[in-house]
Amino acid sequence: MKRRTLLKALGASALASSFPKPSIAEGVTLRWWYHFDNPENTPAKFIAKFEQDNPGIKIQAEPIPWGGGADYANRIFASAVAGNLPDTGLVRLSYLSQLMGMEAIAPLDDHIKSWPGRSEISDDLWKLNTAKDGKLYYMPAHYVVLYLCYRADLFKQAGLQPPKTFEEFRTCAKALTKGDIYGFGMRGAAGGFDNWGPFVIGGGASFDKGGMVTEKAIKANEWYVNLFRQDKVTPPSAPADSFRQIIDAFKAGRTAMVIHHLTTANEMVAALGDENVGAVTVPHSPEGKAWTIYGDESNAIFSTCKNKEAAFRWLSFLSSVEGNLMFTKETSQLTITKTGAANWTLHPKRFVDATLASLPFASVLPDSPKTVDFVRTVWTTNMQRALLGEITPAEMMQAYEHHYYG
Repeated sequence: MKRRTLLKALGASALASSFPKPSIAEGVTLRWWYHFDNPENTPAKFIAKFEQDNPGIKIQAEPIPWGGGADYANRIFASAVAGNLPDTGLVRLSYLSQLMGMEAIAPLDDHIKSWPGRSEISDDLWKLNTAKDGKLYYMPAHYVVLYLCYRADLFKQAGLQPPKTFEEFRTCAKALTKGDIYGFGMRGAAGGFDNWGPFVIGGGASFDKGGMVTEKAIKANEWYVNLFRQDKVTPPSAPADSFRQIIDAFKAGRTAMVIHHLTTANEMVAALGDENVGAVTVPHSPEGKAWTIYGDESNAIFSTCKNKEAAFRWLSFLSSVEGNLMFTKETSQLTITKTGAANWTLHPKRFVDATLASLPFASVLPDSPKTVDFVRTVWTTNMQRALLGEITPAEMMQAYEHHYYG
């Protein structure tokens, strides 16, 4: 079934029956913070649909810069401290403990229990979004899982197969580093922890106490840092490269492999040709272990919201079959509903397959108040210093251990 046909079939009546509508005072305006990777995309269509079906509620959508995650997180927490959070907004699991500790977020259990659309979201997603206290504070919105993108044409020319192990990855990166082309587009700046994790967490490190400073963990990190320092299979700009730099370099043909997810699949294909871009799971360690980031994003109601009934109606629309398909059309991430997933057409199948094949070993960063600073400053600062030779790879891991455990 095509997307347009599916949405038409669902229609306004389906949305109306998916959620009971007790009366809401006229003139409610809800502020909603969001970000889209592509700044040209807009929430205008799905906001118009919601407002049409809920004439007493207006949505004031406010785009917030992502900045590799740091800018968005900084704005959330600074606003929580200042007491000027919006009513609702997109959030990540790495924010949850800190938002709970600040009493800045409202539990949604009572709303969710009576929401008929709950069964469209898998138990696995609900479980991932459950807080340590057993409550639900998040409504799932969309997700991605990171995998390895590669230049299928360059691999074919070099007689190489997509790498399944760390050493196969290193061998391919070396073989494909020629002239102006580098084997791997390393993300050493903001957000690069999700490129580092498959090789270092997957290679034996962990976020448990002492898990960053074991011999195996330090060795895995040294191996990763040396892709830049010794093997020189990454662009010289790697310490400063964030999301846009690694994707643009791949699209321009300057790198042969990059780690990312569905949101950039279509632009890669458009730039390089459908037959020239492949996708597989991230490589496995010598012991056969694999680890990758489950890229979550959900919506939450902040505790300062004055009309939580109206706010949940907005969140439940964004997590409904129809609303979520409209939402994910703009974000290019996977829908969280079972019906929507069964009719997915927004990305070539191999990218979706790589995502689904990665789910068994996908994970999230620790549910700790310290994770927010790890993501926005601690990881990046120490990674860059290690790449530039200012500290050793072992000192980099010691800094991470110290951040979490003192």
